[in-house]
Amino acid sequence: MFSKLTDKFYFGNGAGDYSIPLVRLDVMPDNTPDELKYLYELSTVDDGLDYIGHPDAVLLKDGSILDVYPSGHGKGAIRSRLSFDGGVTYTGEIKNQPKSWETSRETPTVYRLEFSDGTPDKILLISGNPDWHDGKGSIGGFNFSLSDDEGKSWSEFELCFSKKDIVTVLPIVSMASLTRLKENGKFVDKWMAFFHDSKFVNYKTILSFPNGKPVWSVPEPYFSNHRSIEKKAKMCEVEVVRSDCGKGDELCLIARSNNKRYNSLISFSRDEGKTWSKPRFVPSSLNGERHKADYTPDGRLFITFRSIERSKDKIKASSEEKMKNWFSEGWIAWVGTYDDLRNGNEGQYRIKLAHTYLKHQKAPSLSANADTGYCGNVVFDDGMIVTSTYGSFGKKLPDGSYQTYVASKRLKLEDVDKLI
Repeated sequence: MFSKLTDKFYFGNGAGDYSIPLVRLDVMPDNTPDELKYLYELSTVDDGLDYIGHPDAVLLKDGSILDVYPSGHGKGAIRSRLSFDGGVTYTGEIKNQPKSWETSRETPTVYRLEFSDGTPDKILLISGNPDWHDGKGSIGGFNFSLSDDEGKSWSEFELCFSKKDIVTVLPIVSMASLTRLKENGKFVDKWMAFFHDSKFVNYKTILSFPNGKPVWSVPEPYFSNHRSIEKKAKMCEVEVVRSDCGKGDELCLIARSNNKRYNSLISFSRDEGKTWSKPRFVPSSLNGERHKADYTPDGRLFITFRSIERSKDKIKASSEEKMKNWFSEGWIAWVGTYDDLRNGNEGQYRIKLAHTYLKHQKAPSLSANADTGYCGNVVFDDGMIVTSTYGSFGKKLPDGSYQTYVASKRLKLEDVDKLI
């Protein structure tokens, strides 16, 4: 049944082009008003190595932004930067980082935990231990650290579900998403977290704090009822969005389709992630990898991702790498509403946030380097969005190749609206 569906969608919704506007912030027009010029600026977060990738970010209560990322492609010692001016510059870092962070084997992710019982917020950092097949093996499981003082100090890594434990997992991108749960219609101090393994089985584990101590439930597959689709599309790296600006009773899951033969997939849950609807393909306007979603003060959704373009006509006209089945427009953001997700609408518009250069390119174009799109996004109360990712943004190394580093972009949707 699934193969028939995918054949149908491959030539329709599953492989078409998008029709909503694309706002390009990678090239500034000559007549841009002064008050909008900031939209085209790019801030360097960290360019201290030849290659740095895969950041995540969290907004701290003092208004500063904390970015964390590995010293390489998906693995390596964790690095950090702090911005004290809303993402204009990054001039600080975590002092006395835990020694155990030097052994990180995965893309770190970071989240804020808010408690209903009066406990001060915690900042949670997680790093998995997948098998990279690099001869070093893996201890398995995932590591996590907690901060009780807004990121000033952190606990050393605590290891869960490693090869020494009764239950062992080899997580990839843990935790790709983390969602606070409800019970009887009210938020409780439990968080559902998601990761996948090399067989593209997607798992959830629930974090709670009985007696004030962090406890993770035994990871369990949550998509077993749709395993044929999960396996066929190689679903992974999911993002979960709660309805009604994060306060509603429905969860929306957006998954990467790793084999790139199908569009990204979307599914819904009305029982706090216990069961999920049969996934369907997203419109091509939202097709991509490693989606990260945040609500803005006006109720819209801002979703960043690595663009994957599968329209045959578009590949023929725009791809500069002569790939058979896809190319990338690079670091993209989608702007729309939760209802757009629910109803399968294309959304309001897309934004090309900055150009990531292919090795031969000398100027921005539609076709871009796909090694980008893992983002850390924060949203301020006034609507200012600061989004950070990694990529080859134009700086070159001594050998003439492009350097890959972490950068960020500042924008307000009310200002981007003016460019439509």
